[in-house]
Amino acid sequence: MGLIILIVTGALLGWLATIALQIEDGRSILRNVVAGLVGSLAVGMATSGGVFLGAIRASTLMWAMLGAIVLIGLYNVMRRRALP
Repeated sequence: MGLIILIVTGALLGWLATIALQIEDGRSILRNVVAGLVGSLAVGMATSGGVFLGAIRASTLMWAMLGAIVLIGLYNVMRRRALP
């Protein structure tokens, strides 16, 4: 159950980032969702000790949200630097 919560949280944060950044390109929306998902899963796995198939703690969820936000931010900064 915890894995599903982390996936949904990361995808939701990626989608919300596209709204906040006013991105309308379909590929960029998908990339933000994937970046949020990866950030959420990576940090969630690290803070839960790799065991999140059962219940999930609130602290793990908060760290996962922070990881998703940081990864989305880094992705968008790198993307803007790459554009001419």
